Amino acid sequence: MLLSQYVEVHHALRLMNEFSGGVGYLLKDRVSDLGAFATDVRRVAAGDVVIDPELVARLVGRRRQHDRLPRLSEREREVLGLMAQGLSNAALSSELHLSPKTVEGYVSSILTKLDLARDERENRRVVAVLRFLREQ
Repeated sequence: MLLSQYVEVHHALRLMNEFSGGVGYLLKDRVSDLGAFATDVRRVAAGDVVIDPELVARLVGRRRQHDRLPRLSEREREVLGLMAQGLSNAALSSELHLSPKTVEGYVSSILTKLDLARDERENRRVVAVLRFLREQ
């Protein structure tokens, strides 16, 4: 878990590249809600990826010349951006005001378009998020 005063994209990308399993990058001012922070720490300890929403917004807003994710629609990019914040399908459904089945369809489409085959050793959702963050 990395706590930072500022959004440092290069540190976040390095964190994602160098550590497998649970990783987290949060801004220090988000730690004021101790209950939410404790939940985030538990999620990282369980192997999840927790990224500060401000960092995700900054990464989503950046475009690189050699974007490797051109197959995703704008809505799929939005869903993937929220996945990068650590939202579950139920939370995505609530946030986007979509049915759980529609969210499942978006997630499935994202994984298919990114050519992420089922693999017992890797969580495809985490791999998709990491690929998304690296390409931003």
